[in-house]
Formats: sequence, C-alpha cells, structure tokens
Amino acid sequence: MLGPIRLKCGVEVKFKDQLYPFLVDVSEIPELHVTRITNDGVSVGSSVSLSRFGLFLKDTIEQKPEFRTRGYAAFVEMLRWFAGPQIRNVASLGGNIATGSPISDLVPLLMSCNSSLKLMSGEGSRIVPVDEHFYTGYRKTAIKPGELISEIFIPFTAKNEFVFGFKQSPRREDDIAIVNAGMRVLFSDGGDTVEDISLAFGGMAPTTVLAEKTMAALMGKRWNESLLEGATSSLQKELSLPPGVPGGMEVYRQSLVLSFFFKFYLMVLEELNKQDIGVDVPEVHPSFKSAISGHQPKTFKSTQLFQEVSASQPDHDAVGRPIPHKSALQQTTGEAKFIDDLPRLEGELYCGFVFSQKSHAKIISISTSQALSLPGVESVVTADDVPGINSCGFKNEELLFCVDEVTSVGQIIAVVVSESQELARRAAKLVTVVYEELESILTIEEAIEHSSFLEPARTIDAGDLEAGFEASDQILEGECRVGAQEHFYLETNSSVIIPKGEDSEMEIISSTQCVRASQELAANALGVHKNRIVCRTKRLGGGFGGKEFRCAFYSAAAAVAAHKVGRPVRYMLDRDEDMISTGTRHPFLGRYRVGFTGEGRVLALDLKLYSNCGYSYDLSAPVMDRAVFSCDNAYKVPNLRVTGRMCKTNLPSSTAFRGFGGPQSMLIAEYWMNDVATKLKLPHEKVRELNFYQKDDLTHFRQPVTDWNLRRCWESCLNKSNFGERKSNIADFNSQNRWKKKGLAAIPTKFGISFTAKFFNQGAALVLIYNDGSVLVTHGGIEMGQGLHTKMIQVASRALRIPKELIHLSETSSDKVPNSSPTAASTGSDLNGMAVQNACETLVQRLTKYVTADPKGGWKAWVSAAYMDRVSLSATGFYKTPISGYDWDHQTSGETKVFNYFCYGAAVSEVEIDCLTGDHEVIRSDIVMDVGDSLNPAVDIGQIEGAFIQGYGLFVLEDYRYSPSGHLLTKGPGLYKIPGCADIPGEFNVSLLDRAPNQDAICSSKAVGEPPLFLAASVFFAIKDAISSARADTGLTGTFTLDSPACAERIRLACQDQFTGKFEEPVPGTYRPFFFRP
Repeated sequence: MLGPIRLKCGVEVKFKDQLYPFLVDVSEIPELHVTRITNDGVSVGSSVSLSRFGLFLKDTIEQKPEFRTRGYAAFVEMLRWFAGPQIRNVASLGGNIATGSPISDLVPLLMSCNSSLKLMSGEGSRIVPVDEHFYTGYRKTAIKPGELISEIFIPFTAKNEFVFGFKQSPRREDDIAIVNAGMRVLFSDGGDTVEDISLAFGGMAPTTVLAEKTMAALMGKRWNESLLEGATSSLQKELSLPPGVPGGMEVYRQSLVLSFFFKFYLMVLEELNKQDIGVDVPEVHPSFKSAISGHQPKTFKSTQLFQEVSASQPDHDAVGRPIPHKSALQQTTGEAKFIDDLPRLEGELYCGFVFSQKSHAKIISISTSQALSLPGVESVVTADDVPGINSCGFKNEELLFCVDEVTSVGQIIAVVVSESQELARRAAKLVTVVYEELESILTIEEAIEHSSFLEPARTIDAGDLEAGFEASDQILEGECRVGAQEHFYLETNSSVIIPKGEDSEMEIISSTQCVRASQELAANALGVHKNRIVCRTKRLGGGFGGKEFRCAFYSAAAAVAAHKVGRPVRYMLDRDEDMISTGTRHPFLGRYRVGFTGEGRVLALDLKLYSNCGYSYDLSAPVMDRAVFSCDNAYKVPNLRVTGRMCKTNLPSSTAFRGFGGPQSMLIAEYWMNDVATKLKLPHEKVRELNFYQKDDLTHFRQPVTDWNLRRCWESCLNKSNFGERKSNIADFNSQNRWKKKGLAAIPTKFGISFTAKFFNQGAALVLIYNDGSVLVTHGGIEMGQGLHTKMIQVASRALRIPKELIHLSETSSDKVPNSSPTAASTGSDLNGMAVQNACETLVQRLTKYVTADPKGGWKAWVSAAYMDRVSLSATGFYKTPISGYDWDHQTSGETKVFNYFCYGAAVSEVEIDCLTGDHEVIRSDIVMDVGDSLNPAVDIGQIEGAFIQGYGLFVLEDYRYSPSGHLLTKGPGLYKIPGCADIPGEFNVSLLDRAPNQDAICSSKAVGEPPLFLAASVFFAIKDAISSARADTGLTGTFTLDSPACAERIRLACQDQFTGKFEEPVPGTYRPFFFRP
C-alpha cells in the first residue's frame, strides 16, 4: 500500500481485520514535503502535514492580495475544526485525499476550488483534477495501482470569485462531519451574474459529490432571491436521501444542504455589498446577518466560591480545607499505577473474550479449533470449564458463559487464553459460533407492545388523583425520552488474576467499584468460599457506576480461565469491547398527564416511567426505585400517581450510572413543568418557584423535607447570575436576530442520599497505628478519582488530632474490610467517613490514659507508650445509616425515611443556537450547591464541575445509536462524542452554599458525587428556550417535543422553517432505519 495514510490503516487492521502483506511509508521522502507558490496558485507536497499546510496557507494569505487567497482562507477556517492538533500534526493532505472518505472536510473545498493532483508512478506522471470523476465509489479513487500522489495544486481566486466552506458535526471541535460542503462562485466582470459555480458536498453519498444539475441551473443567473429559491428547490431534488440510507438522519442531512447554501448565498451577498460592482445588489437584512457570523474561540472565565474554615480551627485539622487530591501529582505525572501498568508476572497469560454477535439467537455450535491451532494459544475456556456455578446476576438469571442461547450482542461465550494481548484478540475472532436467530425486542415501545417487562412494577399513590384533576383548570398530556449514556471511563474494565497454587486461593486485582461483588462472583464460579478469594483495588481510572457490578463478570470469567490453566492471567478490554458489552445508563420514556391551575400550581400528576433494562435485571430495580422517588424533583404535587416499569429487551444489560435513574426521572419532571409554564405563557422560573416544596412538607413517598435549603440556593443563583437582566437582554437579542437565538433557563435539584437498597447503607474501616506514630487507614470505599481517600485522610486527621502527613491510605482490599458496599449512590464519604471516625474514636479512647499521664508528650510519645504497655493500636469502625427504607408491598400512611438527607442546588445556563444547523454554544453557567460544611472545597467544586459536564453530555451531546440488528454503532470516540474542553461553558461559576451544616453526615458535610449532575438540565432547557424563540418567528407557539439528548439534529429539526419544511420524516414501519436510539 502506498500513501501517507497510516492513521486509517490502524483502524482497518484493528476493527475490520484487514491484513496488509506490506506497508510502504513514504512520509520521509523530501520531495513530498515541498510547498511552493506558483503564478497560478500553490502546490503542496502530499506528505505535508495538515498543520504545516495551514501555516503555509496563512503565510500565503499574508503575502498575496485578499481576493487571490479567498479559497485558502476557507481551508484555514476549515482546518480549525479538523480533528485536533495531535492529528493535524501527523495527518497529511495527500493521505486525506487518498483515503477516499465521503466526509472528508478538505475534499469538498478541493473540488470547489478546481484543485488537481499530480500522480507519479514508475511509468511517469499525470495530472488528475479533483472533480466528480476522481472518486469512483466508496473509498475508491481514480489512483491506479502503483501510483502515488506527489503534490496537490490549488489555484488562486479571481477578484469576482468567492469561496466558503461549511461543516456540521455532532461536536464542534475534534469531530467528523455529518455533512460538509465547499462552495465557490465566479461572477461575470462588473456584475452579479453567475459565470461559474461549484457546489461540493460530503456526507450526502458514498463519495463527495458535486451538485452538477444545480450548478448548471444557476449558470447565468443573477445573485438574488430568485436564484436562492431555485437553488434550494434544485438541491432538494438532486441530493435527496431515501429512508434508511447509510448514516440515517435523512431529513436533517438534506436540511443541512439547503442551510449551507443559504449561508453561502448570504455570505456572498454580504461580500458583493462591500464591493462596487456597478449593479444594485440586495442588502442582507440585519436580522439575517447572524446566519453568517463565524464562530469565535472562547475565552474561558470561571469563579469558585466557598466558605473558608474558622481561624480558630487547629492547624492539624484538615477538614474543610481545599487541599489537593491525594494522587494529583502522581496522576498528572503518569506515576499513578493502574491495572495495565502493573508489571507482568512470571508465566502470565492474556485473556481475549469471545462475545456474542446476535441480539437474540440459539447457539447451535461453538468451534474452537482454529483458535487453538495458533501457536501461543494456551486454551479456550467455555461454560464446560466452570468448576462452580455458571449462573449469576442479582436473581441468578444470567450466565457467566452463554450456553444454549444469547439474548444480546456482547455476552461472554468463551475466553481465549494466550501468550499476548494481540494474539488473544486475534484468536478470539477465530472462535466460530453458529447461531439460529430468534425475534428480538430492542426498544421501549417494542417491549410495551409485547408486554416484555421485568417484575415487579413500582407504583406510589399520593393524595386523590381524580380529585386533583377535577380541581385543575387545565390538563396537559405528553411524553419525554432520555437516551442512553456510555460511562466512557478512561480505564476500561481490566483485572489481573493470580492463582496462589494451594487451598484454592486466588487474588484478584481489579478495576472495580465493589471488591465484594468481584470476590463473590469469582468465588461462586470457582465453587469456593469467599475466604479463598482476595480482591483488591488501589484506584480506578474512572467508574461512574459502570464498574459497580458488570465488571465482576469479566474478572469471574478470567478467574475460571486462571483456574483452568493454573497461571496468572490478565485482561484489559478494548474500548469497543467495553462499550458493546458493559451496559449504559438506562434509557427512559416518561408519559405524563398533569393538571394545574391558571396561576401555574400543579394539582395532579399521573406519570408512567419506562426504562430500557436490556436483557437482565442487573441493577434495574433499584434504578427504577430511585427514578420513582425522584419524579417530583423539587416540587410538591399533592395528588400524584407514578408507576415504573422495567422493560426487558435484547440489548446489553443497562446498569448503574451516576445519578442512578434520578436524572432521567427529574428531566421528565422538569419537562412537564416546562410545558405547564409554556401553556400558561408564564415565566418558567416563576411557575417553578410556585411549586417548590416548603419546609416540613411530605414527599410523595412520605418523607418530610426537614432541611429545606433549596430556596436559598435558588435565590442566590438567580442573583449571582443576574438572571432578570440577562433574560431581558436575551429577549432583545432574539428580536433582532432570525438565525441565531439565545436561551436562558434556571433549574433546581433535590437529590436524596442513601442507597435505595437498605442493606447497602453500611460502611466499615480498619485503622492501624504503627509505633512510629504513622497511621494506615483502610476502608471499604474505592478511590476512582473523586477524592474519597483524600477526604478519609482529612476525617482521620480531625478524629485523631494529628497532621494529615502522618496518615496514609494505600488500597481497598476484601481481606482488610469484608462485605463492603459498592462505592456508589454518593455515599462514599458518608459511610466510610463515619466508619473511619468510629475506628479513630476507639483508638483515641485507648490513648487517653497516656495523654493524661503525659499531656506535653505529643502523638508519637503517646503511641509509643501505649505500644510499650501492650495496648492494641488497631481498631475497626462501622457505621449504618439511620434510614427506614421503603416497603413497596406495605406502603405506609405514616412518615418514612428513605433517604438520610437531601442535597439541593440550582443552576442558570445561557446558550446560543444556530437555527440553520442545530449547532450550539454554552455561553455561561452559574451553580449554587448545598454541600453542607464541605470536607474539601477544592475536591467538591471539582466534583460539581465534572458532574455538570457529564450531565451536559447526557442531556445534550452524547447520542447513543444501535443498528436494527442490535449492534452498537457508536462504539468508540470516532462516533460517540463526550464533551470536550471547548464544550465547557464560556463562563463557569460555582458557589458552595455557606452556613448550611448537615447534622446527618460526617463532619456536617453533604454528598457531592451525583446531585450536581442534573443541574446540566439547565443547558437542555436553555436550548429549548432558544428553539421556542426560533419557532415563534415562524408563527409556531406552545409546547413542542425535544427529546434528550438535544443533539444538533434535534435542535435543527425542532426550529422548523422554510428549509426543513421541504422534507417529510419517513413514516416509521415503512422502511428499515439505519439506526435507532434506545
């Protein structure tokens, strides 16, 4: 293979099993790195990196008259949005052309600018234009075997010639295009008549295409509204997409073509008006100029406000101080050790997983002969090799290794054990599984239609629902969907399994949020007691709930492999393996009927919640419990019925994710509240305030709201954000701009803290004091980047009254703290902090005698005296949360205490959307969060900011898609986009509510991991607010549907205008869609 296209080769080899007999790297040939300016344009060597290409064009622009370099300016602008700097530094212009991608950002511009290539081979050279004939098919070009692109020529532009490029992607920066375009127009001398025009589009066919029919139709036409109407009508027909076309989003992509041309039309019109061309040219209406305003890079600004500790607090007491994360330096320097950093053990083998490839099918046969024939493959492990129990899961309804049937893509069928990671993966692909496919249920709607539910349903009735509806002035019905979300932790699921060689002992070093779960599943699979299995974890490279339970399946399967071969084994899932198999946040559908008064007070709510659980229970029941408990968010609804149903489908089992069903349910709550305010044409923030709980109100699950700090958070946030003034300014902006709109929204949150499964609400710790005065703390919690170990050191420093430098925390291990609860539900600090404090208090009591005897002796002297007196310097600590739980079978009429306490917060966000493309920008977000007396303000504010951005991904950006056959399409960062650095609000202000101690948790603090995540819904509703303004300009008022995530496609199509009106959505059931959102 010839050509500098190393980046694409890696993808082909890894994901498409391509084997190239040889690779020829031409990137070091000097002649291919030449850049030069000629009389007619510029010539660029094919191996010139895109970074150098951009710099060369910038230099050329500075040297030449502006009109000569308009095409180059379009390239420079496009390169701003082409991948990231690291990619641009190694990717080449020639490689970008040769790969033949139909969504290349540069090829449409090369086509529109009449560029050409010089191709060389042993037979000589030839010049080939980059035109409609160059790309002969999907990723196929006119380059002959043995030919090489040596240089690319891009001509200068004329004085009456204009070039612009366009691109729309799911995320603005470092992302591939959905549709892109390069457009050029040449006018006759002294006029506005089209002499030549090029309209090139990517993302509308298997290749980049020229709209030749439209181009021909526009020749000789004057640049006016008649031309615009003719061009959009012609483009509508010429670049139409049939339903089910690869890539999907048919209506959106066709709308983008028209939107891009409309922008081009306005941009050229604006340029013509700047020049004296001798004829009258229509002026761009002031309200339309927002359509052509370019995006400017943000200048980020932020503030973090918190209450400092009292001046009287002893210096050794670390609680409340903003000290750095314990592992901050190690993690930023790369010294922190994760599973894959651990040195290989003698005799260690690598595991490769064989995953099911059908969403629902019988297994007819499994053939391992090809895999076993490879040198270096030690064994293939299947269900037949499980010495203990192959069934697992919360109700033992799952199998560790599938046997007769698969019920989802991504289930474990076998494990290949070999000498290397690459060999294990290669061999795993050679295990042949023959299936007989069965009917699949994939969506919530299909599950409802087929009554495919996991039992039991969850229902809470509060008040008199029918009486509430009868007393209501108006009643609204609607529905809202919340999509799946991938955890996308930096460290994928990984473990090292070490058989000890005697007494059936085994050690598991695992990336898990719950060492107990990994220990338990491995013990069951091996048929031994848990006391033979030690599971330990030093830190995770992220978890977010995704490693609470599902990770134990992989470590248990690997433990069976280690048992079979009698040697240590290791695995680390590839990103695509992790994504197709480990599960996501539960997608939700909410259907509501809400009754309210004319002033906006909600009197009745009948709500049905449906979650897509995938093929098994996993944690779906407690997730639905949390959703049912959270369906009120911050609002008192006197008459309420909520029913939650868990839909069983043939997708990977959905699992825990930060917020645990709460964010989905709360978004649905804000959705119907938003509809109420819209229907009544009342200020949304006022309708929300009107429905807030009051102190000591009972929730629908009959828990009193006793620590009601929400109103303080709300009022502080509105004040700090200058909400009223900005709302007025945004109204003025929207009245003056048609194609860019701003939106503003204020959103509250109320989040209960406790596991909904009562028995999980316990924590334990072991504290050891050594005779040199140093302290080692071990507890049941897992450090996964959230600063838990840092906070535990702070708690111990206060309890023991010693400096934090004397305290160390190494790892979490099942042989130090047994039966640990998962580090989840925002309870890590509460449970383990109380347990650590309990253990420390025991030790302090033992040392009191020596402190009294020698009050000036100091810590080390007291410890030494106790040691010499043969006093135990180790202690365990334990804590259980004082809650009642909730009895679903016998719902009480009295008060409950499902949660230990509630966390509160409020956020205000401002956005700007591009009504023509669906693009958006978060201009500013303000947050006020109640965290009690913060254990560590630096860590807590970091948690708030991180949770907010992750919530922004959930509600706006992260678009999870499956094929109709149940295969995940968005199985890597190429197609699944989490928020990037540029997606952070331009101004990001976080304040911790002051003077709000919490008597129900450690050191008067409150949890912080999950509660702030939902505040990102303020971005979602700000987008909805902006869309409302766009719709009002076309005469559309009232409520409308905007599902989550509010991705660019949904924003654009919700705006509705003369361009979207040219297309109709395909009728479901009449075609096979390219993808669906679960």
